[in-house]
Amino acid sequence: MAKSKTANESEPVVIKKYANRRLYNTETSSYITLDLLSQMTREGREFVVVDAKTGEDITHNVLTQIIMEEEQRGKNMLPVNFLRQLIAMYGDSMQSMVPQYLEASMDAFRKNQQQFQEAMKGAFGGGPLAEIAKRNMLMFEAAASAFGTGMPGVPGMTPPAPAADESKDDEIAQLKAQLAALNAKIDKLS
Repeated sequence: MAKSKTANESEPVVIKKYANRRLYNTETSSYITLDLLSQMTREGREFVVVDAKTGEDITHNVLTQIIMEEEQRGKNMLPVNFLRQLIAMYGDSMQSMVPQYLEASMDAFRKNQQQFQEAMKGAFGGGPLAEIAKRNMLMFEAAASAFGTGMPGVPGMTPPAPAADESKDDEIAQLKAQLAALNAKIDKLS
């Protein structure tokens, strides 16, 4: 008897990409779209995309394509200045450090976002202020999605101004200061 896979299983779903650009989900035995892959990503489903002919792992290319399509739809999350800085890092001696730095930064951002959401739910869970808290949370999430433009009125959440000579240690110190400011706000809400 075949066992169905859940989102929590560690084995990634294999998606085959054919020469005609069609994507085939081997788990469901059906063709899928980039939109469905995007949804799977948001749900935390692990998948790997392979070229059906060569077997080459092309997951990175497909994820980049998903980001490009989201950006083209007007859901711009990547500020122009960030993209320029990212492009400038290609070929730079620090290029190999950028992926780990960006991944760690996004992990820290997600953890802070989750802690803030949990604190807000705990503080206003069932009281008369619950509806106001929900609206404020929606506004905060909208502001967080515009991360590249800063968050007016939320101290410590404005991204550091880009500086060509700023060292990695300075950037880390700024991020730590921002995290401390967020944690202080969360503690006040608890």
